[in-house]
Amino acid sequence: MKILLVEDDRLIGNGLQVGLNKLGFSVDWFTDGEEGEEALLQTPYDAVILDLGLPSKDGLSILSYWREHKHNEPVLILTAIGDVDNRIKGLNSGADDYLAKPFALGEVAARLNALIRRSGGQSSSLISYRDIVYNQNTKQVEKGGKPVILSPKETALLEQMLLNRNRVLSKEQLEQKLYSWDDDVSSNAVEVHVHHLRKKLGKDIIKTVNKLGYMLED
Repeated sequence: MKILLVEDDRLIGNGLQVGLNKLGFSVDWFTDGEEGEEALLQTPYDAVILDLGLPSKDGLSILSYWREHKHNEPVLILTAIGDVDNRIKGLNSGADDYLAKPFALGEVAARLNALIRRSGGQSSSLISYRDIVYNQNTKQVEKGGKPVILSPKETALLEQMLLNRNRVLSKEQLEQKLYSWDDDVSSNAVEVHVHHLRKKLGKDIIKTVNKLGYMLED
């Protein structure tokens, strides 16, 4: 899942980026409010972690701008300003969830997963396709009731394909979802991940749509 993180505390931001990457998320991190605001207008994200006290533009103003311009990505406000009045302001400005600092990384990940599920109309963390079952919370995959070991990027690719069944995803769209802006991405990275998924889950699991991209077809 692709996450936008807007947080000016470098210790917290680095910890979140590194920790969430290890949990299978792809994270773009910005420390400046205006740059973070613009990022959501340029790149598709599955969810946003937004601090309130930011340089150049505060989090509530950013959130209001996004909502006014019809950007409905789920937003988790993460801030040291945790009193009731500020939580109410944040939720009334369009936030989907609110978590005060200090926090546990596992709780941040769990809240992100829940927000992404709800935004996609899912009630369960389990996604089934043919004889494959994927758990969004644990990132574990089973085929025919047996566990399958996937790399983080293979897992992220499978997740995107499962969430977009019967929809063609281009190579460029998949690269945007799988990699952050800081990643050095080889020209055939997506093709390699597709090849590995086919070897592990079945050669016909992912359909190649000529000159357009890839899809899972019901």
